[in-house]
Amino acid sequence: EVVVFDTSFHSTMPPKAYIYPIPWKYYENYKIRRYGFHGTSHRYVSHHIAHLMHQPIEDLKIISCHIGNGSSITAIEGGKVVDTSMGLTPLDGFMMGTRSGSLDPSIVTYIMKKDNLTPDEMDNILNRKSGLLGISGYADDRDVINAEIKGEPHAILAHQILYYQIAKYIGAYAAAMNGVDAITFEAGIGENQPELRYEVCRYLRYLGVKIDAVVNDDTVNGKEGKISAFDSQVSVYVIVTNEELMIARDTRSIVDKLTYAKTEDKTVVDPEDI
Repeated sequence: EVVVFDTSFHSTMPPKAYIYPIPWKYYENYKIRRYGFHGTSHRYVSHHIAHLMHQPIEDLKIISCHIGNGSSITAIEGGKVVDTSMGLTPLDGFMMGTRSGSLDPSIVTYIMKKDNLTPDEMDNILNRKSGLLGISGYADDRDVINAEIKGEPHAILAHQILYYQIAKYIGAYAAAMNGVDAITFEAGIGENQPELRYEVCRYLRYLGVKIDAVVNDDTVNGKEGKISAFDSQVSVYVIVTNEELMIARDTRSIVDKLTYAKTEDKTVVDPEDI
């Protein structure tokens, strides 16, 4: 059997990115640190975008935006993860379908005291009753879109918060890498929500990001490709992520190495020596 860990791609993060500023004993005793998730998707995207751009991955600074019901953004420089938005758990980062994302930790204890909640009850609120659902009343982004079209103010606000938070992470990661060559959008929402891509990239005009609105609107339903304008200083792509293919490639690579190792370990004996 071969096990591929979804966190393994993030193992190249430096301590300054994965250590939380809490007493050191919690890292030593419980290994509380940033691990990240969606690593298989981000890794696939980083290699695929290098192929599409006809450049070595070692030369690229990529910000990969995996936007679905669960979402994360990862900064990748030279094929290695510099930072990622999810942390010890998938709750960290920006708002998602039902997850709050990062917030002031004191909010948690404040609500628990006010509503007399147990840790499990509070965990359930943050993981299953927050995010888009908590603000708009809808967990599915397609329902939020329909409500936004109807003019529901909480749906409009939910999307405004989401787009703003995504743009903040991209801006932070561009700073962390001292630049960015490519920004990618993938997963269910990233691949199929042109409005999200357009609105997020509007925040990034200071980086020289420009979107081709016509191409952006047309790049949905399984289509992938470059959606940035010809004069954009940063390439922006929609990528149809393929985690299954990445896992299959990793599995094949591991099996091949194990098979080769077993072959090398075998001692060839001449029958006449017996």
